Amino acid sequence: MDKAKRKALEAAGYRIGDADDFLGLSAEERRLLDLRLSVSRTVRRLRLKRRLTQQQLAEKLKSSQSRIAKMEVGEDNVSLDLLFRGLFAVGGKLSDLGTDAKVRPSRLPARKRA
Repeated sequence: MDKAKRKALEAAGYRIGDADDFLGLSAEERRLLDLRLSVSRTVRRLRLKRRLTQQQLAEKLKSSQSRIAKMEVGEDNVSLDLLFRGLFAVGGKLSDLGTDAKVRPSRLPARKRA
């Protein structure tokens, strides 16, 4: 965000922060979210690289296609256990997580103060 826009937003009563500020995440919650997103993105990337459909991966995991779709978008109701089973089912390794683990959300303006 350019300085003029930031200054105008702050003058209007907006606070500028990142997703951690907006959601009020602790450091531990942020690391868990980063891990979940890294695993889910890696599962999708490797599934596509190996030309597997979501249905084919679901069959390997004895799960459903809709569950795989939820895994790949990092929904919080998908267990880390299932995410890692998916990673290993597509031939992934823990070292594959390194390229996706550094993804950070963009800075978002916080809500206007009342």
